[in-house]
Amino acid sequence: MTLAVGLEHVEEFVVEGRLLTDVGGTLGFSVLSTPGMIGLMERSAAALVHPLLTDGQATVGFEVCVRHVASAAEGSRCRARARLTEVVDGRKLRFDVEVVSDAGQTIGLGTHERRVIKAGPAASSVLLPRR
Repeated sequence: MTLAVGLEHVEEFVVEGRLLTDVGGTLGFSVLSTPGMIGLMERSAAALVHPLLTDGQATVGFEVCVRHVASAAEGSRCRARARLTEVVDGRKLRFDVEVVSDAGQTIGLGTHERRVIKAGPAASSVLLPRR
């Protein structure tokens, strides 16, 4: 199978642990954090394309444009979905992403872009300066 527009991947998760925030104690209860939600959106997109890459390739995210439109309480069951909507030069990948609760409520939605890169120790030195 190759990278093709329309492919989708869904990751189910429970709102718990590192995904939670109480906004510095201002809420009095814990909910899905925005960074946690975005991380799950990115993970779903990465998981969609990972099995389709050739050896020595990986993807990295470089743009996220999402809205967090509803809360998901601690213990809620949700789904993060990524749908591949565009492939440019076999390297630039654009996804529609969303998180929806098991009750069907949209928690967050938007777009995410990833780039196909060479993977491995030699490639990482090109991406990040060594210290």
